[in-house]
Amino acid sequence: MSTAVGLGGCEVGEPWREGTLAGRTVIVTGGGTGIGAGCAERLVADGADVVIFGRTASRLDETAARINRGSTPGRGRVRTMVGDVTREDDVVALVELATGELDRLDGVVANAGGGGPALPYHLYDLAEFTRVLHLNVLGTMLLVKHSVPPMVATGAGSFVGMSSISGALTKRYGGAYGPAKAAVEQICRNAADEYGEVNVRFNAVRPGFIETEIMEGIPRDSSVYDSYVDNTPMAGVGEPSDVADLVRFLIGPESRWITGQVLNVDGGHSLRRGPDYTPFVEPALGRDALLARRAPDTTV
Repeated sequence: MSTAVGLGGCEVGEPWREGTLAGRTVIVTGGGTGIGAGCAERLVADGADVVIFGRTASRLDETAARINRGSTPGRGRVRTMVGDVTREDDVVALVELATGELDRLDGVVANAGGGGPALPYHLYDLAEFTRVLHLNVLGTMLLVKHSVPPMVATGAGSFVGMSSISGALTKRYGGAYGPAKAAVEQICRNAADEYGEVNVRFNAVRPGFIETEIMEGIPRDSSVYDSYVDNTPMAGVGEPSDVADLVRFLIGPESRWITGQVLNVDGGHSLRRGPDYTPFVEPALGRDALLARRAPDTTV
């Protein structure tokens, strides 16, 4: 009886083992901090060579040095590149760097993204709204555009888009962030349909509240923080490693028959309702201005 073999050389159904990503090349954008850094570390630990990409050289260098210091036989390594995912020339250069040495590309983690100020839509600045859309949506599209050909040439590939519970749940005063993440999910679904024939898979991940530098801005004694935890059946918040383990699975051979899916990693938060940022926004604007009954009293 013949045995099917998936990406990474594992027999289909074979249990996970260390080193199954050895010799594979993966791009992680937004890889200098938080979830991106956690994904890079997890992939390297299982043998992948990873290129982390971001806009701040010092963060990338610190993360690469920390991960590479732990290098042991069977582990991969990290390289860095500074750039902007919304600039097509930068994305082209990133893919060329990743594929150049080993002449292959096996995976992409499109993690670069972010939000903007917490404001109601009638007060949102158009340029800021557009910036958030470009960062999340355009950045993901450009990575799809330029990573697909080398993954097809490699023979298989796995692309993971980073969404958020905000892509599926309401988040009061979230502005462009929720719509942008919903678009990331739809890009992954469409691409999964388009490239399944050539064995390139696309999935998205929806993290809930994860302990990262960005989320440090939410005081742990605030009602906003409580609105996260109270709506999370498992209580508490997640760690970057929780997301990284799921990303590792989606990049690796164990998920060879999974494509076009959006997976939550949120302690069950998606079963309930999104966070409420009203306590952050209302004190600055006033209730009437918040609801467009009158102009705000303060400049935001």
